[in-house]
Amino acid sequence: MNEPRSGEQILNIPLQMQAEICFIGHIESPWQSRSDCPRNLREARERGQGAVLHVAPSFRPALDGIKTGDLLVALYWMQEARRDLLRQVPGHRPEGAGTFALRSPARPNPIGMGVVEVMEIDPDSGRITIDAIDALDGTPLIDIKPHMALADRDGG
Repeated sequence: MNEPRSGEQILNIPLQMQAEICFIGHIESPWQSRSDCPRNLREARERGQGAVLHVAPSFRPALDGIKTGDLLVALYWMQEARRDLLRQVPGHRPEGAGTFALRSPARPNPIGMGVVEVMEIDPDSGRITIDAIDALDGTPLIDIKPHMALADRDGG
């Protein structure tokens, strides 16, 4: 694990695991290492490379109703991220901030989230081609939900 940067604070007790997560598939992306992986979806889209969500056979019936052009919220497990940082000093924010005020992958539960556009879907093979992703190739997929702007925020 990398040494913390100056100004960062580490959790000094062991994490208490209290839940189980069932991976529903994995992400196929062009990003093979943390050094070449985009820091966010905006940057991933700027690079112009798509990705594929692979849904395991048992979960493929749950894809019913998803179509090309839909916006989805993809939730994924960033398995290489630190889990012990309470305060971080990312390069773009030299004054630092608490982990819950950042979108950094380093967090107690390294769950990534991206709103992605469906470019193609093949429910029989469990392949959802998406516009972009900021996750490493092989990242476990936790869940897929529809993006519903009106349900997520009332506009006021």
